[in-house]
Amino acid sequence: MATEIKIKNLPEGFQSIITNGTHTIVGDEPVNSNGTDLGLAPTELVLAGLAMCKVATVRHIARKKGWKIGNVEGSFSQRVRRTEDGLLPKVKVDITIEGDLTDEQRHELLYEADHCYVHRMIQSDWKIESAIKEKAVSQD
Repeated sequence: MATEIKIKNLPEGFQSIITNGTHTIVGDEPVNSNGTDLGLAPTELVLAGLAMCKVATVRHIARKKGWKIGNVEGSFSQRVRRTEDGLLPKVKVDITIEGDLTDEQRHELLYEADHCYVHRMIQSDWKIESAIKEKAVSQD
């Protein structure tokens, strides 16, 4: 699955217009980071992607199983600790599911949420290409 995001940084603070070609959002940094706080910060965008994937997975599995559920809500928080090897993020997840579910059904939905594709992607080995474009060396 290929995804492409385009971004344009604006002169004010760190405001950025972010688009996938169909939808557009604003990203920024908080005021205490010299931003204007007019959009989600980069770490919030990552956390929002994880949160959306988890709650959408709950609804997807419930529909697939024919289980009637109401609202699916989540509260997600993250703390990042610096280590010798880099950054160590810790994410706290709390998901509530409205509906007349057995304990086993609720457990299955939350289990599937813990295995959504963004969760698996974040836990995998990312290969991120550098933005630095090397100059071609002349072979003269």
